Amino acid sequence: MKIRNKLIGTTAFLSIWFTGTVNAQIGKPFIHDPSTIMECEGKYYTFGTRGGGLISEDGWTWNEGGVRPGGGAAPDVVKIGDRYLIAYGSTGGGLGGSHDGQINTMWNKTLDPNSPNFKYSEPIVVASSSNMEDNDAIDPGLLLDPTDGRLWCSYGTYFGFIRLVELDPKTGARVKGNKAIDIAIDCEATDLIYRDGWYYLLGTHGTCCDGANSTYNIVVGRSKKVTGPYLDNMGRDMLKGGGKMVIAAGGRVNGPGHFGLVDLGDGVQKMSCHYEADLDQNGRSVLGIRPLLWKNGWPVAGDNFKEGTYEIESERRGYALELAVDFVRMPGRMRPWEHDPNEPVKAVPSQQLSDVMDTWPKGNTNIRIGDYMFRPHQKWTITAAPNAGGYLGAPYYKIIIAGTERALAATQEGELISVPKFTGASEQLWRIDQLIDGTYRIMPKVVPNSNEKLALVSSGDSTPTLAKFDMNSDNSKWNFRAH
Repeated sequence: MKIRNKLIGTTAFLSIWFTGTVNAQIGKPFIHDPSTIMECEGKYYTFGTRGGGLISEDGWTWNEGGVRPGGGAAPDVVKIGDRYLIAYGSTGGGLGGSHDGQINTMWNKTLDPNSPNFKYSEPIVVASSSNMEDNDAIDPGLLLDPTDGRLWCSYGTYFGFIRLVELDPKTGARVKGNKAIDIAIDCEATDLIYRDGWYYLLGTHGTCCDGANSTYNIVVGRSKKVTGPYLDNMGRDMLKGGGKMVIAAGGRVNGPGHFGLVDLGDGVQKMSCHYEADLDQNGRSVLGIRPLLWKNGWPVAGDNFKEGTYEIESERRGYALELAVDFVRMPGRMRPWEHDPNEPVKAVPSQQLSDVMDTWPKGNTNIRIGDYMFRPHQKWTITAAPNAGGYLGAPYYKIIIAGTERALAATQEGELISVPKFTGASEQLWRIDQLIDGTYRIMPKVVPNSNEKLALVSSGDSTPTLAKFDMNSDNSKWNFRAH
């Protein structure tokens, strides 16, 4: 976090508009400089500046309740073994014109303030800066390297360099004799992640703390070594101001900053951030959670799912999910090759629900996959299910045939049917996750009388079913096409 009233250097404000709805979380998700989201004992936690934090039972509805002593700014959290290490900046940030700062770490066995095991250790200073130094010791980001178990902490703001130090993963203290390394400039609130042989440095660029006028955005560079150099997609070094865009303003929120990664496995990754201002929530700073996609080896923010009416298209072949009902022909016939060139041109109306609905069965109806013909039995309206809660970053959805109450549901046999009316039953609630390649996984909240986590799968060109999700198979992936 750095309070600035103007852009630094030659950076211009970049704004991109997303096709999906850009939702903050619901409840009271008000926070600034959130840490990486952590799951602990069935709940989700994130901590922010000044010592507070948010708690969520499901990852969708967030409220106050997280506890982190020490005050200060811009914490981060990592789980090491069965403990949680928290890092935060206790001073600094250029407040009052001073660059004096400290990065502190402390441990806790749990993040639940109501647990008998909840107790923070005494903080340890792992990095510092003085007034004349070209660095501010603030805004830490933690990486536990999955390749060798080493622990790293990046820190710093626009007032000087972003620096990297190594910490001891057993104590949280700085490795003895370790010297700070300069790895970037012109950013703050950095975070490090590792993927497929590359280390990625994500930094928050632009101005903060100015509400609807904040220009925060998140950029990235990558390196084969954790110590850098970190180059962007054009080969520009982040030590010289480089960085590829990951997320900027869009919709009704602006100023995304403070990246955090949550890897849910099976090709589902989420990124957390805060938006400097949510214009639909009094312009307050709020927690945001977005899908994280990977394109040509680079991370980019995905889109939160947008409610609407869609073709649900199988990645397997491009066929569409549909009711298994008789195909009703439209009026007309094949036009002859020879025709009157002076014949008036008129639009042929699309088939309407009223044209076919009476031919459909009244009770439960099977589901199949077929050639998409933009017919009523192939159009699905998807909206957040009322009072159904959600999961990390999204609500549960209901999926109904457009213009009807007929709802998609899972059966205890692990198959799909359409029931005549949506009742809100758990087997009628659906989780929709955008995968790292941009396609989607569709899962029922529950399969009746089963504890298995199954997903919608195209087991054949015309046969949908519920089965274990396989990220490596197009059978498990779906797209949503608005027509």
